[in-house]
Amino acid sequence: MPDLYVSWSDYHQKIEQLAAQVHQSSWKFNQIVCIARGGLRVGDILSRIYKQPLAILATSSYSGSGKQERGNLIFSRHLTMTTENLGSRILLVDDLVDSGITLEQTIPWLKEYSDAPIEEIRAAVIWYKACSVIAPDYYVDYLPDNPWIHQPFEPYELMSPADLVAVVGDSCAI
Repeated sequence: MPDLYVSWSDYHQKIEQLAAQVHQSSWKFNQIVCIARGGLRVGDILSRIYKQPLAILATSSYSGSGKQERGNLIFSRHLTMTTENLGSRILLVDDLVDSGITLEQTIPWLKEYSDAPIEEIRAAVIWYKACSVIAPDYYVDYLPDNPWIHQPFEPYELMSPADLVAVVGDSCAI
């Protein structure tokens, strides 16, 4: 399968579809945890729609040229959140589940991290690849051929601040 290219418009529409799917399931949750970096935008929009607190768990597993080489999964030391405690019914969000390792390892990490008991964790992603070792509870697109997904924010990974100034000019100078 050729690579999948996603526009900003398509990206936001898919997040809205994911939000609608979660709503239609009638499942009630009291916390959203997004896996950063890919899940940041998804988590932010779902948190605004559902008016539920957002916590951020930073992870990293891709490196190399174009960030397409999967390496060891690294977790941040703490969750970033504005509530005192983590909710008991967590909607765990990311942009995609590729190998599934991040999702698979994040669930026990959250259970160990939380001071209060967690009743249930459900996962929601935009793209679910067939090569994943774990299935999310909610997803918009199932990708049986495991394409590489080019997301609309990808150009920023190749851009430096100097490149940006060359494109937008010096109009921001004080």
